[in-house]
Amino acid sequence: MDSVLVEDFERIVHSDINFQDMKNSSFLITGATGLLGSLLVKFLLYCNENYDFNFHVYALVRNIKKANEVFKDELDNKNLCIVAADLLNDTCEFSFYSDYVIHTAAVTTSKQMVEQPVETIFTSIYGLNKILQYAADIKARSIVYLSSMEVYGQMHEGKKVTEEQLGYIDLTDVRSCYPESKRVCECICSAYAAEKNLNVKSIRLAQTFGAGIAKTENRVFAQFARSALKREDIVLHTRGFSEGNYIYTSDALSAIFTILLKGQAGQVYNVNNEESHMTIREMAQLVLNVLGAKDNKIVFDIPKDKTEYGFAPDVKLHLDPSKVLSLGWRPQVDLKNSYIRLARWIKANEGIEGCKDDDTSLIQ
Repeated sequence: MDSVLVEDFERIVHSDINFQDMKNSSFLITGATGLLGSLLVKFLLYCNENYDFNFHVYALVRNIKKANEVFKDELDNKNLCIVAADLLNDTCEFSFYSDYVIHTAAVTTSKQMVEQPVETIFTSIYGLNKILQYAADIKARSIVYLSSMEVYGQMHEGKKVTEEQLGYIDLTDVRSCYPESKRVCECICSAYAAEKNLNVKSIRLAQTFGAGIAKTENRVFAQFARSALKREDIVLHTRGFSEGNYIYTSDALSAIFTILLKGQAGQVYNVNNEESHMTIREMAQLVLNVLGAKDNKIVFDIPKDKTEYGFAPDVKLHLDPSKVLSLGWRPQVDLKNSYIRLARWIKANEGIEGCKDDDTSLIQ
């Protein structure tokens, strides 16, 4: 396994999370070929190999070919069962039991959201309902639903935002299919908790990235890192005034397990690193400073048609993670080190050498 992932997984194992309490348990991970889904699967299997926790993992995927590639090093693992299923298919049923369910499956690319808004909504709502019905039927011990910070919409400036505060979402904007469907899904989770006594919690994740991204990953964080490593300018398709909230992948995973074990049913939790809050433009400059060449710069290529890339509207949003912090969770990796670790992953897995080979923090 890649050394960056090993370091990340060791950080999680040696956190305050009581993994012994979950020993010999089974997990259903949906969206298992996505970034967080795949890392959850690999982490649980890593725990088996190195700490004898005997976790059994059901990895739910839609594309078995993609799953075979993502988990090519784990396919012969007796504790991994790859389940090919379409949650939108009425005949989709599961015959296995899961102690814990982590639902990560969702549309994640902005371009797909604006090109397929109907599918985006149905994937969110119908997919979640199928999973919660399953969890209620088998009486799963705990369920986590991965929501998004986009549920907040557009907020007033100048204050940190707690979970009960929501802003404006323009329902005539096709891109709103994603945040509005996430709001509905959170409401569905609360409804199941109240009516079915289901121990389900929602997580509003900040933008999550780090070691483990796919070579095909094209979201803005990956574009920034690859551009800097290739000695290229970073191109922004907006003015970059939108404020970003970020979290490193291993910190996101530790938050998921913390909320899985300690979170309150029917509740929702912000998950972000307060030290990693800045505008898109500021983040681009940070990436150039940490990874780029001296003559690299930020350039702007703003399309006339703002829907071309499907970007969310500019927001002024600063998430308040106090609620999850009260459960004992603490983020460990700030934004600078998130990019250093991401760069190490890209250099090791994508053949991009990078321009700062004299920076030992990138290659140690």
